[in-house]
This record gives sequence, structure tokens and C-alpha cells, in this order.
Amino acid sequence: MNWQLMRLSQAVPSRWRNGGGVTRELAASPAGSADWTWRISVAEVAAGGPFSRFPGVKRWFAVLAGAGVDLKLGAAVHRITGDSAPFEFDGDVPVACELIDGATQDLNLMVRGERVSARMVRLTGPQCFAVETPRTIALYAAGGPARVRDEPGSLDVQAKCLAWREAPAGTTVEVTAPGALWMEITPWA
Repeated sequence: MNWQLMRLSQAVPSRWRNGGGVTRELAASPAGSADWTWRISVAEVAAGGPFSRFPGVKRWFAVLAGAGVDLKLGAAVHRITGDSAPFEFDGDVPVACELIDGATQDLNLMVRGERVSARMVRLTGPQCFAVETPRTIALYAAGGPARVRDEPGSLDVQAKCLAWREAPAGTTVEVTAPGALWMEITPWA
């Protein structure tokens, strides 16, 4: 399957119910369904407050722009900045967000269901990924343009753009990017 692309500027903003920001959905499967299995979006957080709860959903959160946030889960506080590894948490856990110094822009990966696993990794230079089992692979070019090389050839991904595709087992992907986020979504057999 060929790579699909979605620029952040093309994604329609959806205002949050609490008024604290907007979300732009970049991709979901199945596409256009409220009953998605996975979803990748960019949120613009303008004010602190509680995160929406998503029971049965595993979430990954990475700061793209801004000073970052403090996420409070129970008694624990997790400081997430643009240099931090993506933060993984359960969507049914109450989360309070405090902005460190003004608004942030954040990448979110959400996976629903017990039969799907995922991961998100922050890249700061060239990296190679080997796909051992069939899965969805995705790259968000955060810090500038990125280049992806795999068996079909190479793809240039503009800054603030998501590229994704279904990858069969045995696929090898080389990524060159000054700053990007790599995601893998794997259904369990």
C-alpha cells in the first residue's frame, strides 16, 4: 500500500467541550468513524484543565511546540516538554493538565481495544525500523521535513505533515528527520 499524507493545515479543527483548545484529526481507522480503532491528532492546548476521558483507550502524548505541560495522574506529576519521550497513559484515568508557560501544540495517538497494541517514539536523527508483523506505520514530521525510504521507494514528508501506510511483515523503513514522531499500530492475531 502507498503512503497516505495529511498536512496539519488541511485538518479541520474541532473545538473542545471545555473550551481549553482544539483538536485536528490527521488520521483514523476506520476513517471518518466515531468508533475508530486508532486515531492520530494534533491538539492545540490554550488553557489548563482536565483531559477528556476515553475508557478502554490507550493514549500517547508528545509536545510539538510550546514550553510543555505538567500532567497530573493521581498524586504523580509528569512534566512533558518538546524534548521528552512520548508519554503513555490509560484514557480512563483522570488527567489534569497545567501549561508550563503558555499554549502548547501536542501530538496524540489513541488506540482502542484489547486486541491492538501501539508505540510512539520521538526521533532526533536517522533511524531504521524493521516491521516483523503486519501493522500500520506512521511518521509525523515535527521539526522540519523528513525523508522515508522503504521498499516502494522514498517519500519526502513536509514539516507538520503525517504520513502513514499499512506495512507487511519484512518491511524495512529508514527515516531521516531533524525531529519527528514515529508510530506503530499492531493488531493482535
